[in-house]
Amino acid sequence: MILNLGKINFTLILQQKIAEKVVDTLDENVWQKVREILIFKLELGAFKISILSLLIVIVTFIITRYALGLITKLITGRLEKDNVPKFQSLLSFIKYFIYALVGVVVFQMLGINLTPILAASAALLVGVGLALQTLFQDILSGVFILIDRTVIVGDIIELDNKIGRVEEIKLRTTRAVTIDNKVLIIPNHQYLTNSLYNWTQNGKSTRDAVTVGVAYDSDVELVKKLLLQAVNENESVLQFPEPIVFFEDFGDSALNFKVMYTIGNSFTGATPRSEIRFTITKLFREYNIQIPFPQREVRVFQDQGTNKI
Repeated sequence: MILNLGKINFTLILQQKIAEKVVDTLDENVWQKVREILIFKLELGAFKISILSLLIVIVTFIITRYALGLITKLITGRLEKDNVPKFQSLLSFIKYFIYALVGVVVFQMLGINLTPILAASAALLVGVGLALQTLFQDILSGVFILIDRTVIVGDIIELDNKIGRVEEIKLRTTRAVTIDNKVLIIPNHQYLTNSLYNWTQNGKSTRDAVTVGVAYDSDVELVKKLLLQAVNENESVLQFPEPIVFFEDFGDSALNFKVMYTIGNSFTGATPRSEIRFTITKLFREYNIQIPFPQREVRVFQDQGTNKI
């Protein structure tokens, strides 16, 4: 009985040793296969990169992306609400340079030679560069816009007789919204090649004006008084600086006046202009001041010899 128990114990121990040996062998084989896969190099022409290096590059870019997102949240959390879009626009330019810098550093640390890729793609890059000159102009113009602050998010601009409020400045284009809620996409190079009017660079309030002509027999002092009254009654007009009336010129059939005033929101300037014109028309009718229309005198000559006109 004792011998049988000894044989059983010996058999169990032997089986356990064999199982451990098999597991160790399997583990070694698995790790060996994993190492072989990781050090396997992918060949892309003259460029070679191992799967392990490729994974490191991917992980590095993922970490960089989340790091930039965390930094953005930390900084925007301390900025004023009006400055957040400005910082986000600036970051959209900087992040491309950060990605490029991180890529170069990682490739250098891994000992990957980028010279074959750059040499092979040199001719292609030249052709692409010639074909994408406008794109590069847009990108450089966008950088200049942010550096010299010609235009910032929230500005009201006029370009090629188009008026809009800047909502976002991207790498290549600027996105603006017009007064009728249409999206205006402006290539950034147009800022450098065209005349740009920035209505709000000196502040949100801007000067505006309404012109009108009156008959020659009108009381000019009364006209001045009524124009100031029409402007001051409008809720959109600021009291400082005070509105002012200019007697501009003696026209062909009218005395021309201009009343200038200041409004706080130039983006909706068309509304107070229209309201002021309605008020001027009403006041002029009450005080019998005529707004003349152009008149032409036609003379007819008759040839007495032929009785022809």
